[in-house]
Amino acid sequence: MSRARYPRWRRAVTATRRRLAGDDRERGANPVELAVMMPLILVLLFASVQVAAVFLARTTALHAAQSGVNAQRPYQASDGAGVSSAIGFLQAAGGWLVGWDSDGPTCVIIDDAEVTCTVSGRSLSVVPGVDFAVQQTAHGTVERVTQP
Repeated sequence: MSRARYPRWRRAVTATRRRLAGDDRERGANPVELAVMMPLILVLLFASVQVAAVFLARTTALHAAQSGVNAQRPYQASDGAGVSSAIGFLQAAGGWLVGWDSDGPTCVIIDDAEVTCTVSGRSLSVVPGVDFAVQQTAHGTVERVTQP
């Protein structure tokens, strides 16, 4: 751009700004808008973090149940192998699933053919007073010797 056009362009921008701004009737409107919108933004932020915490708790419970099933499935596995494996997983997984130790994981063998492990607890509460019950179950077949 040449030097002669630059001042004209600058004057046009300044004139447009003045015309759009008017006589400063809306001066200070941005802080008021922010004060009105900020609670909504914070609620949405904390709600999204709480939803993520619920999904992490569900995933933790499901993986613990799967760990219990995988430990209980082998041929002639001890009776408490699934429960101890699920407890070990939950202790190493962190605090996303809380209250699981009150009932503890349960592993049940059905008809010596199938094992079912259930892990239950509550999700970590990000928003005070808001937590959700979480229960996940995993199934698997027990290994056994068959005749050809």
